[in-house]
This record gives sequence, structure tokens and C-alpha cells, in this order.
Amino acid sequence: MARRGAQPLAWVIILGLPFLMVTVWFLLPLDVFGPHHPALSWTVFAVLLVGVAVSLLRQIQMELIGERGHPVLVIIVVLCFSMLLFSTAYLAMAKDPNEFPGINTKVDALYFTVITMATVGYGDIVPVGQAARVVVMLQILYTLVFLTAGGAAISRRLKTTMERRADQRRHGD
Repeated sequence: MARRGAQPLAWVIILGLPFLMVTVWFLLPLDVFGPHHPALSWTVFAVLLVGVAVSLLRQIQMELIGERGHPVLVIIVVLCFSMLLFSTAYLAMAKDPNEFPGINTKVDALYFTVITMATVGYGDIVPVGQAARVVVMLQILYTLVFLTAGGAAISRRLKTTMERRADQRRHGD
């Protein structure tokens, strides 16, 4: 019975933490990134992107081998962080008018990131510069590999949990 009481708290965390992350991202001053500090911008982007990839792969591995912990929560947080990381990169690149015309605000950058992640591509914001196109291609590849792997790990956990609960109901435990 104690586990059932923890479920609402888990859902609050799973839904609330990404919301909190996006809220904090909107409040952060991100003016330090852009064409006026290219070495800093590209270094931070590369280091964080590698860190996100390693963290996500570790959590997926934990889920697949059945280690204890909260890999689903961490996977959701890491995927949300990667979305904000790409949004920050697009916002920084948009400071150069030859890279990303159409991205003027954080909402624009987040919108473009989500649209790219969803592979919808409305065409209202288009990467024009070479760096912008490379980062968009990287995001698409990143999304295909990591979003798919993360989604598969989360699906696996949900399936296992549902099967375990069904078995418990059948056996009256």
C-alpha cells in the first residue's frame, strides 16, 4: 500500500521537474553565449552535449540491466535538458543574422527545438548558415538516437511495471 501513495508524488516530480527546468531556463541570462564569445559558446555546448549523451546512455543501461534507481525520471530530465541545450545553442547562433533569421526570443528557440525534435518542420524558421545547419543535423541525429533509446527504456519500464501489477492482482498479493 505504501507504494500506491508514492505514485502521485512520482507523477508530480516527473511532470513538475521539466516544467521547473523550462521555467528556470527562461529566467537565466544567456547573453554570454553567441558570436561574441564563440570559443566559450562552442566549448560549453560540446561539453554539455557529451555529458548529456553519457548520462542518458548510463540511465538507459541501468534500465536495461534492471539496476535500482530512478532511470525513468533521470531519462526524462536529461531529455528535457538536451532540449534546453539545443534551444540555447539556437538562441546563441541567432545573434548572427547569417545563421538563424526568425529566432529572436527564447520562445522562438524553444519552439524551433521542439518542432525539430518532433520532425515536423513548419518551415517558418530555417537554418541559413553552415553552423546552424550542422547543429540542426546534429539535433536530428541526437533526437533519433537518444530520444528513441530513452523512449524505449521508459516503455520497457512501464511494461514491466504493468505486468508486475497484473501478476500481483491475479495472485492476490
